[in-house]
Amino acid sequence: MEEFAGEVFAPLTRADQRVKGGSYLRGLLLDRRRKSMQPMAGRLGGVDHQQVRQYMTSLLAG
Repeated sequence: MEEFAGEVFAPLTRADQRVKGGSYLRGLLLDRRRKSMQPMAGRLGGVDHQQVRQYMTSLLAG
């Protein structure tokens, strides 16, 4: 999983963006029903859902 995330987010120049991308990807793949930011961040433990939301907004806008 880490290797795949590394490949997917390799084009991003900032390391923090690559880390957040990996967290988002893990959140999507977790075996739970809700895929909205807050529940995903809670399952990942220690991840701020606002940061994940801001990250995704910046990727989609950019």
